[in-house]
Amino acid sequence: MRRAMQPAELDALIADLLRPTDALSRPQMTALRILLADISAIKLNIKMQGYDLAAELARALPVPSGLEARPIELASKACTQADMESDWCAYWLGRLHIPRVFHRKLWELAYVLQALWQNGHLEAGQKGLGFGCGTEPIPSLLASCGVDVVATDLAEEQQTSLGWSATGQHAKSLEVLYRSYLVDRPAFDAHVSLRYVDMNAIPADLAGFDFCWSICALEHLGSIRAGLDFIEASLGPLRSGGTAVHTTEFNYLDDERTVDNWATVLFQRAHFRSLAERLRAKGHHVAPLDFDVGAKPLDRFIDMPPYSNDWTENQRSIWPKTPPHLKLSVDGFASTCFGLVIRKA
Repeated sequence: MRRAMQPAELDALIADLLRPTDALSRPQMTALRILLADISAIKLNIKMQGYDLAAELARALPVPSGLEARPIELASKACTQADMESDWCAYWLGRLHIPRVFHRKLWELAYVLQALWQNGHLEAGQKGLGFGCGTEPIPSLLASCGVDVVATDLAEEQQTSLGWSATGQHAKSLEVLYRSYLVDRPAFDAHVSLRYVDMNAIPADLAGFDFCWSICALEHLGSIRAGLDFIEASLGPLRSGGTAVHTTEFNYLDDERTVDNWATVLFQRAHFRSLAERLRAKGHHVAPLDFDVGAKPLDRFIDMPPYSNDWTENQRSIWPKTPPHLKLSVDGFASTCFGLVIRKA
């Protein structure tokens, strides 16, 4: 009787079959390798076509002038191309001195600022709490408005263990949050402080804030349950009537399966609906849920790996420095950003 292969042996065999060349650097001519040989090139063709389209559309955007902050019907919603083309998005990116390109991270910045402004929080004397702030420009902009900000992030040793230090996306010090083109140093130092906080265990002494926010941080708390619990717990430090604005990952094409209990989890419609019902039952106000992901060309372009943080030096030298996308594949699931606006009872 033939001996069953052990898992390690099977892994080695599969790895050998997937290797593009053999021990003598000759192309593998197995049926599997012939089938897979051009998949990487096909993916890159799709990526570059999407990036070129996004760049073309960004160049065609009208140059905004005389824009002012204006109230809009801001729902709890998904990122869309129409949002990126809107005056409200152009206004806030202009305030941040960021060129308007079609990137979902820029949508998150504009969405948070629009929500905070509409709720009266960009006024001197307001007090804000940022979770997982990383290297965001928002604390500097808030400081320029006279808002007192406690910016939080994980302690460096925890960031290192989770692999975030290598990405340059966490706050080691106040220096990485300072933008000299948004606020002068004395005003920044007077209004912004940094504190290390685990979002899974918000300290009880953080209290009396007018608002809080987080940008694509809560999907990294270990599970969907932990992310939802954080959203509710983030209301704790707020005064009555305070505002919480959070953005996170939205698995918008698959209502059956998703990613959970992982470094990056993906929320579905059902998760947002159940959260909204629970919060409303406790007297909190949740902006209406809008799951429309748009129908314009960039709403239908789903970027895929490899992403820029995994590119080689050679790839970085020839590909766009900030590859634009509004939707992308996360572990095989189409995802985009989803924003929630909550007013505490």
